[in-house]
Amino acid sequence: MQRADRGQGRGGTPLWGQLKKTGPQEHGVGIIAYMSAKSRIVVGLSGGVDSAVTAHLLQAQGHEVVGVFMKNWEDDARPAGSSDDSPEYCSSNVDFVDAAAVADVLGIEIEHVNFAAEYKDRVFAEFLREYQAGRTPNPDVLCNAEIKFKAFLDHALRLGADKIATGHYARVRRIAATQGAMPGGQQDDESHATARDSARDHQVAATHGAMPRGQQDESHATARDPRWEYQLLKGLDESKDQSYFLHRLNQAQLSKTLFPVGELRKTEVRRIAAEIGLPNAKKKDSTGICFIGERPFREFLNRYISHEPGPIKDERGRILGRHQGLSFYTLGQRQGLGIGGVKEKGAQRGGGAHEPWFVARKELEKNTLWVVQGHDHPWLLSPTLDADDTSWVAGAAPAAGRYTAKTRYRQADSGCALAPRADGSFHLDFTEPQWAVTPGQSAVLYDGEVCLGGGVIAG
Repeated sequence: MQRADRGQGRGGTPLWGQLKKTGPQEHGVGIIAYMSAKSRIVVGLSGGVDSAVTAHLLQAQGHEVVGVFMKNWEDDARPAGSSDDSPEYCSSNVDFVDAAAVADVLGIEIEHVNFAAEYKDRVFAEFLREYQAGRTPNPDVLCNAEIKFKAFLDHALRLGADKIATGHYARVRRIAATQGAMPGGQQDDESHATARDSARDHQVAATHGAMPRGQQDESHATARDPRWEYQLLKGLDESKDQSYFLHRLNQAQLSKTLFPVGELRKTEVRRIAAEIGLPNAKKKDSTGICFIGERPFREFLNRYISHEPGPIKDERGRILGRHQGLSFYTLGQRQGLGIGGVKEKGAQRGGGAHEPWFVARKELEKNTLWVVQGHDHPWLLSPTLDADDTSWVAGAAPAAGRYTAKTRYRQADSGCALAPRADGSFHLDFTEPQWAVTPGQSAVLYDGEVCLGGGVIAG
């Protein structure tokens, strides 16, 4: 474990001394709701600016902050046959250097923990099973539920943590537990301050009342105080909200979790990082899946799953080309199809015959990829969906009724009617047809700003 003196800012100056120069609000101190007691908080330091500012905000409140860097992938870190100075597919080594540099500036300890085995068993194996079955999974959703808020949380509790914190753009609100409580229940003002007046007055949804250290069960599953229920809220920066990826978190996980940057906008996070001299203040946001990195997706997937080429057909049954294996394609895909325009003799230039092609269906039984022309083709629009493998934040499905939902990240909320089923699955009827609803992706429900949970799209 790398160590540094706690409570010291850059150049050995006490952090509180730095903040005093411009006042606490200038460095985000006023953005955190005070917990009733100073706590030991383990922060998942990813090497990015969001988790770095998370650690700073908590430290500025006087909490004991410890950093943990999670390494979740360790195979084929560098392209085969490349030199030692070639760029890596997975940037975890570079990210750890950045995380350690942040810990040094903040004067906190940092531990490097390898969760690669857990990731392969709990996330990557399921990722491959889904693709082999012709679906398109979202490994980030499963990684959050199984690694960042399970394996990491358990590890943090063994370190004596009262809570964990990450740099996700989301919020947690604690309300008094009631029978069948749903969003809008009585809120506990001590643990969460809702947004008020302006962004400068926003406070992070922080909770207190953790079990005394030493009385914590090694598993987070029994650590929740039954007097309270916890709601997962959208982050206030709509362009960065990550509640979609967090919708499978349960009550026990949320009860131990803080999201300090969830009530900030990204521009404010970067401003704070720059003002306190964090070395990663201008670092670009990470995109994509670490274990795939910058390599072509098809090249990566080809190493792990079997595939069989087959015909590409249009809605009229015409064969337009050959696909390389159904697992390599997803609904709504436009690039990489390897087919050009198909037009009737005498068709005018600029007509529908020249519109781009999109993947519309995958027929596993006949190994056929069906494509259509035009973004708004009827085959790409779905008025309903069914989902299973459900997970509800409150622990039970919401009552049937009107809500909003997302069927993919960065999609605008869409009005829908929820019909839960006795077997745990659910059906959604949308007010407006949804584009390229994709089996394997998540359908996530919302009641206003409250994320209720969701399920995996079956069809």
